[in-house]
Amino acid sequence: MSNATPSQNLPLAGLRVVEFTHMVMGPTCGMVLADLGAEVIKVEPIDGDRTRHLLGAGAGFFPMFNRNKKSIALDLRSPAGAEAARRLAASADVVAENFKPGTMAKYGLDYASLSKTNPRLIYVSHKGFLPGPYEHRTALDEVVQMMGGLAYMTGRPGDPLRAGSSVNDIMGGMFGAIGALGALIQRGITGRGQEVQSALFENNVFLVGQHMLQYAITGQPAAPMPDRISAWAVYDVFTVKDGEQIFLAAVSDAQWATFCDALGFADLKADPRYATNNERVRLRPQLLPELRERLARRSAAELAALFEQAGLPFAPIRKPEELYDDEHLKATGGLAEIRLPDGARAGQTAQTTLLPFTMDGQRPGVRLQPPTMGQHTAELLAGLGYTPADLAALREQGAVA
Repeated sequence: MSNATPSQNLPLAGLRVVEFTHMVMGPTCGMVLADLGAEVIKVEPIDGDRTRHLLGAGAGFFPMFNRNKKSIALDLRSPAGAEAARRLAASADVVAENFKPGTMAKYGLDYASLSKTNPRLIYVSHKGFLPGPYEHRTALDEVVQMMGGLAYMTGRPGDPLRAGSSVNDIMGGMFGAIGALGALIQRGITGRGQEVQSALFENNVFLVGQHMLQYAITGQPAAPMPDRISAWAVYDVFTVKDGEQIFLAAVSDAQWATFCDALGFADLKADPRYATNNERVRLRPQLLPELRERLARRSAAELAALFEQAGLPFAPIRKPEELYDDEHLKATGGLAEIRLPDGARAGQTAQTTLLPFTMDGQRPGVRLQPPTMGQHTAELLAGLGYTPADLAALREQGAVA
């Protein structure tokens, strides 16, 4: 199965997006629009986006969130570089940024400045906080998870724990893209653009909204997920033969009967104490140890086969690197090959994940490899009317790379 989708078949073909972004949040917005067919131009400083060279947990940031984009390297602190950036932004349908409040205005690249000459412009700002008392604080995914209740809900009592992915950065970029898509539809009706703002803190609050409403409705504070009272009796991770782990669930009375039949637990099925889900939940402190003892003799593979055959919910406990061998992802084209642009493995290939939906039966794929720094500078400046001599002069000044 090919992972590449012709741009002419994609909904945003012909749309130009210029992004002044770094790290994860802004680049995610640009990646979504790029995957959907837009021409997305990443404006980098002349020494490159710093995520190109991050180590450890950041090593995958640049190749993950910058596929299907072009790169132009400009020094915005140089008058000539800032002028080139303004000319580039003037050619855009959408401008996206994720810098501190006031940064873009210093270079005449804020919405107020750009929209004066291009009222059709859609401008997407990605921030830590929407305008208000917190807007000048420096936010990170970890910061908003801690102050927004998510770390409390993820960890055990007294041990707040951030989620194991950049959930707010990624979703904040996705909501920026959703806002841009809505603004594009409205522009088609009114002919005018608008500013869209997306923020990490507000995204995090949206994620924990279900727990806020739980409190509003029941009067009972939501307990951290590891300490919660489950709505279902069988809904847990079990340690089984050879120390392997597997998640197993039975979330209805019908599934409980199927669970008992599949595992040969006729005595539990017949026990009137366990007849309904709510009764099983109340007796969970005695039911779960009994199930753990019985299931400890079975292998994870055996249990997975039984649950799949019976149509019951189950999941092996996987590490991220193990997903490269997932038969479903491999069979459905859920992974795409990209060429790495930086670091010790520059020029080599790796597999990345695609947007988690299909359009017309296809996953939007990789049309352009993650760019090397400034790979498209000459091409893009020529499209703005810069001559080869102009480009040479800009490079001599250190305004572009």
